[in-house]
Amino acid sequence: MKKIINQPAAVPEETIEGFIRAYADDFEKVEGVKGIRVRTPKDKVALVIGGGSGHEPMFAMFVGENLADASANGNIFASPDPNTIVQTVRSVERGKGVLLIYGNYAGDNLNFDMAAEILEDFEIESRTVRVWDDVASAPKERITDRRGIAGDVFVLKIAGAATAAGLSLEEAYRVAVKARDNTFSLGVALSGGTIPGEEHPAFTLPDGEIEFGMGVHGEPGVKRMKLIPADQTTDFLLEKLLEDSGIHRGDSVCTLVNGLGSTTLSELCIINRRLAPLLESRGIGIHDMEIGSYITCQEMAGASITLLRLDEELQKYYDMPCWSPYYQKRAKKAK
Repeated sequence: MKKIINQPAAVPEETIEGFIRAYADDFEKVEGVKGIRVRTPKDKVALVIGGGSGHEPMFAMFVGENLADASANGNIFASPDPNTIVQTVRSVERGKGVLLIYGNYAGDNLNFDMAAEILEDFEIESRTVRVWDDVASAPKERITDRRGIAGDVFVLKIAGAATAAGLSLEEAYRVAVKARDNTFSLGVALSGGTIPGEEHPAFTLPDGEIEFGMGVHGEPGVKRMKLIPADQTTDFLLEKLLEDSGIHRGDSVCTLVNGLGSTTLSELCIINRRLAPLLESRGIGIHDMEIGSYITCQEMAGASITLLRLDEELQKYYDMPCWSPYYQKRAKKAK
């Protein structure tokens, strides 16, 4: 597959180097490992996120003001190793503990758990929140087996605000878990993403077919069918999300239409155009809507919809302004 790269194995490291060159006033590389951190960590509970490279801007570029303090990054679609996680945490932890947030995948679970054990030896207390928002990847009775996909955005946003507000480690953990447990996503894939250095996409779909529920690495979905118009696609995704989540009339939600890599902004806007009146017709309040390609799979074609069900506490942290080069939120204007 054609890409503008040097050596395939160097892509994660060179991505970080290029990012730091552009934003060196605010960020710096964690010495010796593939980590990015804020230049001046604050005296608070640290928030460290991480996962495989290849999903940019998640995870490395969700570090910033009222967001994560640092990101530990692995190779393409591979978890960061325990040493990378430990060194990244130690670069920003200031004696108040660390909240670790990442997508629920076997490699990440293993390596972050190992890192947490090592952090105990350095007398650094940690709490872990695994994001499992992908409703297609397991039934509700096995929710802890579900994958983390675009819902990471909302969980990290709220966790960053909670730690920035000065909450204790236990309280920040509680808020992040509440955000996680009220976040639900479902996506549709049109074609596979690519891995640098490989000759073929990570997976393929027959011409004219789409697959609902496919994961961001090409994990199997729940339904394959012929390509249908955007409105019907949106209808299907929202129906399944509401059925699984129990979100109903009178609830208030934030939404995210996330592109998977090669999906155009026009396509995402067309989905959002349909999503808004569908929610309104069901009496579900829309607090905020996001559109963007935040969790990608290289050139994978497709999109996902994420719903975050709000209560007063979650809304307070969601509304806190934040900034990173690829994700910002201004203070909401009074209506």
